[in-house]
Amino acid sequence: MNKYSYLVIALFFPLIIVGYESLYRVDETEQVIITQFGKPVGGIVSDAGLKMKVPFIQKVNRIEKRILLWDGAANDMPTKDKLYITVDTFGRWRIKDPLQYFLRLRDERSAQSRLEDILGSETRNAVAKHELIEIIRTTKGREPEVDPLLVNADIGRLLPIKRGRRQVEEDIYSAASGKLSEFGIELLDIRFKRINYNESVRQKIYARMISERQQIAERFRSEGAGEAAKIIGSKEKELQRIESEAYQKIQTIQGVADAKATEIYTSAYNQSKDAQELYTFVKTLETYKSVIDASTTLVLTTESEIYGLLNGIGDDTDG
Repeated sequence: MNKYSYLVIALFFPLIIVGYESLYRVDETEQVIITQFGKPVGGIVSDAGLKMKVPFIQKVNRIEKRILLWDGAANDMPTKDKLYITVDTFGRWRIKDPLQYFLRLRDERSAQSRLEDILGSETRNAVAKHELIEIIRTTKGREPEVDPLLVNADIGRLLPIKRGRRQVEEDIYSAASGKLSEFGIELLDIRFKRINYNESVRQKIYARMISERQQIAERFRSEGAGEAAKIIGSKEKELQRIESEAYQKIQTIQGVADAKATEIYTSAYNQSKDAQELYTFVKTLETYKSVIDASTTLVLTTESEIYGLLNGIGDDTDG
């Protein structure tokens, strides 16, 4: 029995291998090209299920049906306004003509390399034809944002948008689609993933931003100094007005008070002749007190009213 068992196994094992090599499975997400000695034979097998081929001679080459992703490397490139930026892009594609794709590229690795060359080149060309503002702004219909602090200044103003980033992406798509179709590839779309200043110019951009902010600060300081000068001038003018009105009011009150005092004195000393003589005497003494001291020298005539009392004092002393 052991000999018969080994003989059966020896006879059926090659048949199993031949059967295994003759059958292959096609998944719903792929399509297959059968090659014989490296050349495609038959048509494109796109229906899912179990299929047959010539064993050992024919080979199964599987090609994706699904939408594939291309994620490009970030590259440095100049814009039309001579600003070096780092552009990172991505796109979506699929295999439209499997036979052409297989004959030209063979596998997805080669396709990704070809996509990198064509899309990278077209991206560089599109970026070089446009200003930086056209690449970063979404659409041409959107007004550029302006710093409200710079409304009345010429610094920091943005150029008007003529096309916009979406139109630039469309330009890249249009230019690359025709070239990729030669390889059996259909480009579905391409987008900018990230755009940033090149490291070599980033410090210059920061320095310019700092300079703009310093100009804004200097303008604010200048306006503040002007407002301070206006406030100080208004304060001095108001202070002088208040002092002038106060002085006028003081002089008015003093004048009224002096007039009132004079009226009181007049009514008091005009009641009799003796009262008038007393008033004259008191006022003369007040005059002596205010104008005569130990170092005072007076030159008076004998008809002077002040001299009259001084002369009388000498006579009283002799008596």
